[in-house]
Amino acid sequence: MIYRFIFTACLLFCAHAVVAMGPWNKDCTGQTPCVLGDRSYHVLPPDDWDGVSPLPVMLHFHGWQRQGTLIVQHQRISGATRRRGVLLVAPNGLGRSWDFWHAGTDDVGFARSVLDDVRKNYPIIEDQIFVSGYSWGSNMAWRFVCEDGADVAALLAISGTLRQTEDCATAPREVRQVYGLNDQVLDYPYGPEGEEDYPVYLWREKFDCAEGVANGPWNARDFLTFQRIVWENCETGRVSLDIHPGGHFIPHGWIARQLDEILGLPNSYP
Repeated sequence: MIYRFIFTACLLFCAHAVVAMGPWNKDCTGQTPCVLGDRSYHVLPPDDWDGVSPLPVMLHFHGWQRQGTLIVQHQRISGATRRRGVLLVAPNGLGRSWDFWHAGTDDVGFARSVLDDVRKNYPIIEDQIFVSGYSWGSNMAWRFVCEDGADVAALLAISGTLRQTEDCATAPREVRQVYGLNDQVLDYPYGPEGEEDYPVYLWREKFDCAEGVANGPWNARDFLTFQRIVWENCETGRVSLDIHPGGHFIPHGWIARQLDEILGLPNSYP
């Protein structure tokens, strides 16, 4: 009888422990920020997550004057992660901005502490950590993987880079960049001779890539077509650049398409 009691008590405790891992028991999910020291971040689990299964993670840096509250409800960002089983993490920049201008910025350390904190609360797949960002957030994503990206599976960068002469101590395993030729906020970074493939020059050099191969066009919506160049013949890593004729925005379906391809899912929209 006593053994039955102990067994039942163990089942109840274990069930509680599993539930405690679920987002429904956390004080910070979605619009409610997770406090980390004197800073904060937002987190959004995917739809229909069972609270136990390990998850890929996408750390996304918001644009200038934005916050993570926007990211976790943005259909072109969270709409993509929620449907693809990816845990979305959105750190909040001080003054609604990021310090990406120079090496050694505190924001790199903050982003790393966010990932460490997420690990304490969620089971994550260590070889499926993706880092993304838009505009100044894309610049910050570049800065992060440039200085602390050894465990990052892929950089998904939208309308923003760093100087292509930057000396990066680390690199992700893969880089995917998208940019609009008519971007009038962060001008398209043409090369010294007007080369359109210059936005990813830094990574092509670091990965020691041969010539790129045109691999487009493609689109998620009829009104916006991308031309893709891919560098796969590299000593290490892989690079792709999607160019579109538009301006400064997060393209419909771009993040979704990258996650589909990386995770081996059928291409879908949204």
